[in-house]
Amino acid sequence: MTIAYWCVLAAIALPYFSTFFAKFQGGFGPKQNHNPREFLESLEGSRKRAHWAQLNGFEIAPAFAAAVIIAHLAATSPQGTIDGIALAFVASRLLFTVCYLADWASARTLVWAFGMGCIVALFVGVGS
Repeated sequence: MTIAYWCVLAAIALPYFSTFFAKFQGGFGPKQNHNPREFLESLEGSRKRAHWAQLNGFEIAPAFAAAVIIAHLAATSPQGTIDGIALAFVASRLLFTVCYLADWASARTLVWAFGMGCIVALFVGVGS
């Protein structure tokens, strides 16, 4: 497997770190597990933002996975470039989550745009 394919797995797993942050800082237990979405919607502050970061991560993962697969199949760029862009995307998602938790809205938007740029770059190819 290529590094880019491993990055797809990372992108799928990353939102769960936000879930962990949101849920397991107190107040979540067996009773709340009967309706975890209601619990997550009742949170405030950084825990609520962690939940939102989780949702955004789940929303963007399919587009990233598609971009990596298409980049491989279409050979839009050399493999090293595809791997580098995929790693940059994963790094952007980590930074995006940090920005969300810290409530750095403008920085979060810039990091999100960079991540979207990575997806576009995988689709259209760069460095060919």
